Amino acid sequence: MTTAYDELYLGRARITLGSMLHFAVYDLERDISAFFENFISSGLSYRFGRGEPRLTVGISGAELANEVIYRTTGRECEVKPSPIYDKSPEYWAGWALAYYEWHKNISFEQINNIVPISDVVSLYDPLHEADIMKFVEVMDTRIDEKFRKDQLARLRTYAKLTQKALAENSGVSVRMIEQYEQGKKDINKASAETVYKLSQTLGCSMEDLIRKQNA
Repeated sequence: MTTAYDELYLGRARITLGSMLHFAVYDLERDISAFFENFISSGLSYRFGRGEPRLTVGISGAELANEVIYRTTGRECEVKPSPIYDKSPEYWAGWALAYYEWHKNISFEQINNIVPISDVVSLYDPLHEADIMKFVEVMDTRIDEKFRKDQLARLRTYAKLTQKALAENSGVSVRMIEQYEQGKKDINKASAETVYKLSQTLGCSMEDLIRKQNA
């Protein structure tokens, strides 16, 4: 697997992102979801995620947060960071997320669209003392579930078919299609015949409808 950037920068990058979120929440008193959206919209998340040295290792988390604010509001921030004695859930979320983005080489925007930063923070209690690969495993599962939940609906919409039309043309019941699209049933566990019927009606391959769990 190709990582996002040289591992040499990773340790410092994780500290930078963690301290950025801690500073934003506890010193600037910003809502973490809104702030992280600003981080993405500012373009800094993309540059950070590509391993730009100035952002990953060249500035502090507080300085990065201040740059986010300046780029999204046009205002300078003069708040000084308070000492971090204990790693907060927000710090841990940034620290862990920086690893996941690096390890998987997918953007913070893509990750946040599927697993919002507030959900990452909520993983603190079960995972903050676990090995980082446990966090990777949990994130992989959530992203994979979201993919499978959305993929059938996305392909059906692209084919300009309603659920009823797809059911009539494929021979798969409307109820089953609804359950796959709502994530109540896992299409990866559907019979080969069901997947084949759906793929033929949608004009896609069977592989387009399913995805193996990440290793």
